[in-house]
Amino acid sequence: MGKQKKKFDYNAVVKNKKIPILTLDSRWHEVFPNEAKNAKIRELEQRVNTLLKKQGKLVNDIKDMKKLKSSLLKDIVVNMDIGKDLLGKAKEKKLDKNKQFIKELNDKIEKAMDELSEIPYQIKEVNEELMVESMAVCYERLNHNKTELTKVAEWITKIREELKEKILLKQDLEEKNNLIYTNMHNLLGAEVMEIFDQEHK
Repeated sequence: MGKQKKKFDYNAVVKNKKIPILTLDSRWHEVFPNEAKNAKIRELEQRVNTLLKKQGKLVNDIKDMKKLKSSLLKDIVVNMDIGKDLLGKAKEKKLDKNKQFIKELNDKIEKAMDELSEIPYQIKEVNEELMVESMAVCYERLNHNKTELTKVAEWITKIREELKEKILLKQDLEEKNNLIYTNMHNLLGAEVMEIFDQEHK
């Protein structure tokens, strides 16, 4: 019984290598236009893109929250002088609300920053999975194409041989026809041959 070929571990090769984000790379899209993607590649591509969108959204959310926090802090500074009158009480209430809102914003910003810090690792992981699946599919295609190339090369060789034979046969038939015509022409003369030529056009 023959030795079974050991399955190649693409994961080991890809792990910790600097790989571009495939879904953002035109070279990957050239190798994998939509019709060339299997279900697993489509699913992994979608996961990478979802993580990229999430990353972009978190970056924008954090920026917006920081802007809002900055504006609230300015508002606090402007309204710090609190008097004992009704206006002072209203300012104090607003200050307390702003401080509470800033506290909530700080918590949200911190949570978003924590989430954001995890995303590059998640993208890297799913991107590596996508690379591994892409490599498996590519080598499957390469092997299929190699088999087809061998078949085509064999067909071309066979046709070349047949073509050589047909060219030799064509030359042989042309020579025989020339010989027949020349001899008949010499035997019968041009005038008689012309009559026959007209009849057998």
